[in-house]
Amino acid sequence: MENVAHKVASLLLEIQAVKLSPNAPFKWSSGWLSPIYCDNRLTLSYPEIRTYIKDAFVDLIKSKFADVEAIAGVATAGIPQGALIADAMGLPFVYVRSEAKKHGMTNLIEGKVKPNQKIVVIEDLISTGGSSLKVVDALREENCNVLGLVAIMTYGFEVASKAFEEKNVPFYTLSNYNYVLSEALKQNIINTDIQKSLEEWRKEPSNWQGI
Repeated sequence: MENVAHKVASLLLEIQAVKLSPNAPFKWSSGWLSPIYCDNRLTLSYPEIRTYIKDAFVDLIKSKFADVEAIAGVATAGIPQGALIADAMGLPFVYVRSEAKKHGMTNLIEGKVKPNQKIVVIEDLISTGGSSLKVVDALREENCNVLGLVAIMTYGFEVASKAFEEKNVPFYTLSNYNYVLSEALKQNIINTDIQKSLEEWRKEPSNWQGI
């Protein structure tokens, strides 16, 4: 998986699905300053990259959750990835909204789930883990057996790891923030001094003030 992690990080940087801007950081809704912006939905516009990520997901799921019976996407970015994976694996697909519809059937889960059905959740990016775990909660409320979650990448925040552990949800990613920094250094997007500052951001994002 290490080769995959490096490859995915390199591809995300190549198409600017991941942008590093340590000197002019982005501001999150939480108020945190962030030197990185990640929009993995851009991978869907590149057929070769889209296929590589889909195949890597399928291999990861077969390796970690071999008895999976259905795939669930996290709205919205996990929906297309999840649908591609479910199609490739010949499995049922559902997706989970961030909140229930205000009209009609007022569904939170779109698609058919069954009690005790073994489900793997698909996410594009893990930051604090909050939105991902809401999906897990929604599926568990329908008595589904959530085997775990897979995502394209994670920032690697300790708060996310603790949240997944508390909910007893195994999770795996194709790549992560450390691989992105490694590839960015290799491609001369950043230097070693900037790398050190960006590593500090990952450790304490709420206190990081930029470069």
